[in-house]
Amino acid sequence: MMLTETQIAELRTVINSRDVPAVVATRARIVLWMAEGKRRKDVAALAGVSLPTVDRWVDRYAGNGLAGLEDGSHAAPREQVPAAVRARILALTRATPPVETGLSHWSSRQLAAYLKRTEGVSVSWHYVAKLWRDNDLKPHRQGTFKLSKDPRFAEKVADIVGLYLDPPGGAVVLSIDEKTQVQALDRTQPLLPMDFGVTEQRTHDYKRHGIARLFAALDVATGQVVADCQPVRDGARFLAFLRKAVKPHAGKEIHVVLDNLSTHNTPDVQAWLAANPNVTFHFTPTGSSWLNMIEIWFGLITRQSIRRGTFTSVNALIVRIRDYVQHWNTDAKPFIWTATADEILAKVRWVQTSAKQLVNNNTR
Repeated sequence: MMLTETQIAELRTVINSRDVPAVVATRARIVLWMAEGKRRKDVAALAGVSLPTVDRWVDRYAGNGLAGLEDGSHAAPREQVPAAVRARILALTRATPPVETGLSHWSSRQLAAYLKRTEGVSVSWHYVAKLWRDNDLKPHRQGTFKLSKDPRFAEKVADIVGLYLDPPGGAVVLSIDEKTQVQALDRTQPLLPMDFGVTEQRTHDYKRHGIARLFAALDVATGQVVADCQPVRDGARFLAFLRKAVKPHAGKEIHVVLDNLSTHNTPDVQAWLAANPNVTFHFTPTGSSWLNMIEIWFGLITRQSIRRGTFTSVNALIVRIRDYVQHWNTDAKPFIWTATADEILAKVRWVQTSAKQLVNNNTR
């Protein structure tokens, strides 16, 4: 079967979502595997189901989309949703989720549950997802903005986005950050094929063996990644990694995008920068790590390799990370930044205005 890029993205979102039941995630995998050209018997073996079951979920998806993967969803009536509710869903989607939700961006299930809990409005997550498709909204891809209080926010956005969209000729742009809490987890009970949806929320099923700090640098032009794991995060280890990251680009003008952390501004780091004038730091605004492209790669390695892995030690976790980096670099492709600084700042102003209106409405 042939799927569009949008359908593939939706299926992958279902597979990676913590809100989706394991059986539904497995059905989504079946559809995606078949679309990738795998043989029916191989798909059945991977999913732990029969051949007729493979056919059933492929047919259900072909006829009803994501709704067809839910139990009994093929018989569900079409929702009749008032225009006011549709407008409310769209407005919430375009704004940052309220602080009390603890969310960085909405999922269709979370938004539907939020409406039910706070406003007594009942809509299915299928309807929310369809409304997003109809209006080309993709919060799981584009994320949302944390309102930064950095007085130089606009200046820093323009500086960094300018590097992404129009880097200086011949210069190298590196995106660097540290992922500080990568946990080595060991499940204490085996997983069956239908348990693909397990998450870290089932803490009683895990033993913890420690954490690693993952340093990574993304070459924005090529997509190549340099990574290293350290037991702690401090200025000395950051400087050691910085030297490693820039070494392949000796003699070139190098621009480094990174967060303004204390470990990035130690006297030793400042002295090294003074001795290496070809290297320039560009700091993201306070609370705006989403501007750092390496965060996209951190999301990928977390979902694809770390989150559901089983590691009996920190060393086993480090080996997995190194294997992933090596595999990534064999066919690395750059991430394409498309939003201009003006578009980003316009969206931030829109969110700020919406937040003020919401506060005013709630205080009347």
